[in-house]
Amino acid sequence: MLSKLNEVQDFCKKNAIKMIDFKMIDISGRWRHVTIPVDRLNEDVMKYGIGFDGSNYGYAKVEKSDMVFIPDLSSAQIDPFVQTPTLTMIGNVLVIDPDGNKPFDQYPRNVALRAEEYMRETKIADSMIISPEFEFYVLEHVSYECSPNAVAFTLDTSQAEWNSGVNDYNNSGYHIPLKSGYHITPPHDITFDLRSKMCLLLEDWGVKVKYHHHEVGGPGQLEIEVELGNMTEMADKTMVIKYVVKNAAVAENKTATFLPKPIFNEAGNGMHVHMLLMKEGKPVFYDENGYSGLSQEAHWFMGGLLKHASSLCALTNPSTNSFKRLVPGYEAPVTIGYATSNRSAVIRIPAYAKSPEAKRFELRNPDATCNPYYAYAAILMAGIDGILNKIDPHENGWGPYDFNLYHLSEEEQKKLTSLPKSLDEALDALEADNEYLTRGGVFPKELLDRWIRIKRAEAEAINRIPHPAEFAHYYDL
Repeated sequence: MLSKLNEVQDFCKKNAIKMIDFKMIDISGRWRHVTIPVDRLNEDVMKYGIGFDGSNYGYAKVEKSDMVFIPDLSSAQIDPFVQTPTLTMIGNVLVIDPDGNKPFDQYPRNVALRAEEYMRETKIADSMIISPEFEFYVLEHVSYECSPNAVAFTLDTSQAEWNSGVNDYNNSGYHIPLKSGYHITPPHDITFDLRSKMCLLLEDWGVKVKYHHHEVGGPGQLEIEVELGNMTEMADKTMVIKYVVKNAAVAENKTATFLPKPIFNEAGNGMHVHMLLMKEGKPVFYDENGYSGLSQEAHWFMGGLLKHASSLCALTNPSTNSFKRLVPGYEAPVTIGYATSNRSAVIRIPAYAKSPEAKRFELRNPDATCNPYYAYAAILMAGIDGILNKIDPHENGWGPYDFNLYHLSEEEQKKLTSLPKSLDEALDALEADNEYLTRGGVFPKELLDRWIRIKRAEAEAINRIPHPAEFAHYYDL
């Protein structure tokens, strides 16, 4: 790992690097970038940064929108997807101030770093360790149109069951039935080699891969799971993973999407987040005598997540499409509750994680349309609130639900509390419940207000568009 400017400069000479690429994060969670010739990387860049107009990144306006990007040299990696030898790195954003530049408090990475600082200030823990699971579809074709006279999308992959009768090409006959792709092998699994390439690229980038496999969705749903890591570091790696997956797919003339529900009636793409806390090198969440081996602090942390689950959805599931995934019948959670080895509850405690250092639970509702820095920071802040206020999930009636919640009678299901059913509902919840996020100056109020306005506008625009299913149901009335 490089840490000093002279080390980076020497590395560039040895590897014939021609360009330096800086990647910044906009409010939605997309990478943007600006590039300089390698000779321009000098002490001035490290001291004064690269200037840019932050108003184009979607953040709430500050006194002046001029900002500077300061690179984090330790994040430097050779970008494997560009022809010109290029070293790429992330970093932090500062606001230009006469008395000295200061961190821009709305910038996603700064929010995550501040959340970790706040956690340490509370003395609850020194670090939050997380591991997201990345689900996505790899397809061979996608097109979409949203115009006044046509609203449609089409996607395809040769392994899909709907291609079993196609005679336009040499059909192999190996197709994966509906929701039957879990751990399927070649020749059905046509993306096996591509996933391996993705994982090797991630390893080269410093992302440790746990495993990869075909997921439940027959038309090309895949999963890559990574090893546990510190929260902000894992937010950085989440950006890397999405970048590598998408570009590796394009390099193979395919396309990858993390859209939560791209295919009707098929399994959706989640981003389950496993989490644990460490303090002075010891696990905070372990207690051999606690329910499922979890400590009282772990239960309080879960209580905070469950109390704020609805408002969290506005940050962990911030797209209209997110709520097409959070429906019964697809191993996606809909009920605010916790349990061991139960995929129908929002919080699942893996039975296989038995050692003190591995004892954890996972939050199952997030998806990868989130800005990972905001989502992970919000999860941490909700959990801290649970510990500070000793919110016990069992006492509040949130479980444990050690049975399949989908099999309850209609009458019993009415007694359960459910996640929001739309982005609008989640935004309403965030508007009413956000004090836990603003503590310690972690989430600036103007950032949350801006986020709500942006997402309400997105939801309103999408909700106004006629849907093809409406034609199928109502055209002849």
